[in-house]
Amino acid sequence: MGGYDTRVDFKGEAYIVQTQDKGPGAQYIESLIYRSGRLLASKRSFYTAFLGLPDAADRISRSMEEQHKTILGQIVEGRYD
Repeated sequence: MGGYDTRVDFKGEAYIVQTQDKGPGAQYIESLIYRSGRLLASKRSFYTAFLGLPDAADRISRSMEEQHKTILGQIVEGRYD
């Protein structure tokens, strides 16, 4: 279970985005978005369609990175203001 943890400062507020693979038991990627220490939102993406494929680990890793980057972009677009 790897993940990403990124801080973004936007309009004087500190946002933290944490994204991780919750593992084969849960079968989803979860991102948590915090602003000034308070949980604002969460996003889950299930990856059951990838399970059993020879490149499942790579697909999960790419999905996790894409989800994390998408949320970071949404923060600087003002979506979580």
